Amino acid sequence: MTGLSRTQQGVLFAISAYSMWALAPIYFKALNNVSALDVLAHRVIWSFLLTFAILFALRKHRAILSALSQRRTALGLLASTTIIALNWGVFIWAIQENRILSASLGYYINPIISVFLGMMFLGERLNLVRKIAIALCLFAVVLEIVRFGSVPYIALFLATSFGLYGLIRKRLGVDSFVGMAVETGLLCPLAIGYILLSPNDSARLINNEWQTNMLLFLAGPVSMLPLLCFSAAANRISLGALGFFQYIGPTGMFILAVLVYGETFSAEKVTTFSIIWIALLLLVSHSVRQFLKQQHRKPSD
Repeated sequence: MTGLSRTQQGVLFAISAYSMWALAPIYFKALNNVSALDVLAHRVIWSFLLTFAILFALRKHRAILSALSQRRTALGLLASTTIIALNWGVFIWAIQENRILSASLGYYINPIISVFLGMMFLGERLNLVRKIAIALCLFAVVLEIVRFGSVPYIALFLATSFGLYGLIRKRLGVDSFVGMAVETGLLCPLAIGYILLSPNDSARLINNEWQTNMLLFLAGPVSMLPLLCFSAAANRISLGALGFFQYIGPTGMFILAVLVYGETFSAEKVTTFSIIWIALLLLVSHSVRQFLKQQHRKPSD
């Protein structure tokens, strides 16, 4: 990326990170012959090994022990470990069960959930636009329950769990790779134990064809490469600017679900998505106005 400004590099890294997250369903679909729990176990193991290798190469591996030596940080990471394991597991299961639209909806709702959690736990004040966005999100969920008799439980779980995960990690202030190494390290013994005891032959590499094993090995890079790009982007552009790219992920999932994997975009989904998109449009337009105001003030400071 020589010749590009730091901001341009940040934009490219952001687009790369969110594009990889958008295309993640293709990877998990390719592992349809392996159960979601088996895939989750391998994702934990290979993500830990890759993350630890990166930290070791950067000479940051001692930061893992430092994080665990602090009681508050250790307990917080234990909580985030539990949440991210459940989030990963439900996401993989949703992809394999042809619920990509539900997963997409969850990550569209997530920014609104994060705004609400920021108000509840971080004392962040809500302006009128954010209040309307939260109200629209609540209305969309209630409407789907009352009018169509279905609870969007997958979307709500993914949105809420990832929102809580982000809240905990924000309050802890731990480096993203150190935190991921601790989380996957805590899960690793459980993942190894599960693989050894799993009734599914596909859980153990010795029983699989080499193509399946290669896909399982790729669970580490699939998890870590977007995070590497995201971290690189966060170091080059503001979090506000970074937030403009976060909708690439669920939009890519939405396109894959409807155009590639043929999921039905039913009447209830059209209604729910439309309301959520209006809420997000309000949030994005407000963020753009705030960003432009900040940029306009800079020359006079």
